[in-house]
Amino acid sequence: MRIYDTYKPALEALRGSDIELTVGILNMQLEEIAASQANANRWVQNNIRNYGNVRFRAIIVGNEVSPIRPDTARYVPFLLNAMRKIRAALDAAGLRQIKVTTAIETEVVDPTTNFPPNKGDFRREVRPFLDPIVAFLSDTGAPLFANIYPFFAYLNNKAQISFNYAFLQPNSGITADGVYYDNLYYALVDAVNAALEKSAARVSGAASADQGRPKKPPPEVGGGESGVPTAGSGDATSSIENARIYNNNLVRVVKKGTPRRPGKPIETYIFAMFDESDKPGSEMEKHFGLFNANGNPKYPMNFN
Repeated sequence: MRIYDTYKPALEALRGSDIELTVGILNMQLEEIAASQANANRWVQNNIRNYGNVRFRAIIVGNEVSPIRPDTARYVPFLLNAMRKIRAALDAAGLRQIKVTTAIETEVVDPTTNFPPNKGDFRREVRPFLDPIVAFLSDTGAPLFANIYPFFAYLNNKAQISFNYAFLQPNSGITADGVYYDNLYYALVDAVNAALEKSAARVSGAASADQGRPKKPPPEVGGGESGVPTAGSGDATSSIENARIYNNNLVRVVKKGTPRRPGKPIETYIFAMFDESDKPGSEMEKHFGLFNANGNPKYPMNFN
């Protein structure tokens, strides 16, 4: 499971369980952690080392920080330094198995390159920010988390995207540059994978030329979130039935890997476990849960 911060009651509840946990560091915490190694060490001590019987899988440093997002651009100067310091704190504590990464939204991919997926590349204005982060992920062998939402692509472009293609239902699919895609989720993931490859080539190519070092493999989309709300879109697109269809299909398709990464399951988190009835913002944001806010399930899920 994934939680967005280190909420102490959740950590306590997971002590001794077999559930692997990915935790987040909030955007508002990045400046403090980036400011000193001592701050990063303290965060790791308080939130990771103090819970030695919790099975931590990864730490996501910041969520959707981007120079093109007005609500997160202020955190851009701190993200990479915070990632480096958390990595150093984990290494010093002997916790090298815990990955350090961050999460992006697909808006950082240049919309003129996201189809065919193999043309995918980051927007020019985000490359100075993301390329060094990609280099860090390559150096440390960590994946990139990418939040992939075919629902929003379909909601905003129903004239060109079919329901079945977006909701992972049987359909005729699309062949792009000789590669067959039968759902939009795969296409969006592979556009990010292609962007990561191009980013890594920019960075490692320059480093190799300057220092004679061999190129390291690029990171992959190795995690992220996806889901469909059950209400709030203003039309029938957000419904309990559509969320049931998509999320059950998502469990099936992430096991197979994409056309660009066949046979490699994609670590994916269904957003979200519970409705967030008190969450500020749009009405849709309150209704992504598999469960209602009172804990009752909305629809059956098959995780086999």
